Amino acid sequence: MYVYKAPRWLPGGNLQTIWPALYSRRVTGPRPEFKRVRWTTPDQDFIDVDWLRTQAESPPKNVLLVLFHGLEGTSRSHYAEAFADFARVKGFAYAVPHFRGCSGELNLAPRAYHSGDFEEIDWILKRFRAEHQGPIVAVGISLGGNALMRWAGEAGEHAAKVVTAVASVSSPIDLAAGGHAIGRGFNRMVYTRMFLNSMKPKALVKLKQHPGLFNAQAMHAAKDLYDFDNVFTAPLHGFKNTEDYWSRGSAKPHLHRIRIPALVLNALNDPFVPAWCLPKQSEVGKYVTLWQPAHGGHVGFPSGSPPGNVRAMPEQVGNWLVTHIS
Repeated sequence: MYVYKAPRWLPGGNLQTIWPALYSRRVTGPRPEFKRVRWTTPDQDFIDVDWLRTQAESPPKNVLLVLFHGLEGTSRSHYAEAFADFARVKGFAYAVPHFRGCSGELNLAPRAYHSGDFEEIDWILKRFRAEHQGPIVAVGISLGGNALMRWAGEAGEHAAKVVTAVASVSSPIDLAAGGHAIGRGFNRMVYTRMFLNSMKPKALVKLKQHPGLFNAQAMHAAKDLYDFDNVFTAPLHGFKNTEDYWSRGSAKPHLHRIRIPALVLNALNDPFVPAWCLPKQSEVGKYVTLWQPAHGGHVGFPSGSPPGNVRAMPEQVGNWLVTHIS
């Protein structure tokens, strides 16, 4: 069980979300350096994979830790650098595959990425499996964690042929509950505005790339993620509307189908993921471990004196993954 105690100087879910992302220390050593490799996807698009550079090449049979980032995240997100530092200390290989459009260059196809994209996760992990001889473990953050758990549920027993264990951190495994929560009150004013300021311009550039892909006026009028998903995410990825996307994309109903060790970590004070929507152990089956500490915010889990650090959570999650490597 993950025993987390928030520092007294940083109370509440919002502070534990915002402060760590902006100000807390991410690493104990040097800032991670990455080498970028571009993979061509089956539909002739591309994704960019950032590999952690180490002083010496990782042995081919060493452990590979794969991190799937969150909404609009990158290999430079605070959690990605913290997990990179964990991998460096352990001597693991480490890779961050960027979802389409998140690496700094717009992808080519008339699509982007979404929370339930288990087909993309499947292709990415199988590509890693084909190229890496040693054990592979994977962690997904927020959106990336939902997609990863959605994949694990879909893959069932076949997942063990690809990875040894998986973990999700602060993932909205009930997309409807999370989507409505982020669209209200303080969340709407701060987090929704932040995400839309990044997502809407990228979507409008995608429209120039593929004229007629969606209604530009409706995109300009979108005020929250529900509206954005209705105009862009859902129709571009084969869903009828936002409700259909949120229902079919959610990992929670599929957790009981997972057949590899899986960790699901959610703080009960996460402003994006209401505590009431989180599953009980009896709902997820014996392969899934639930960690639900009272504090931590959304991908925060800060520790120490000001400005704090965010290394404790990657340490706990990473070590849990390691215990399942035979």
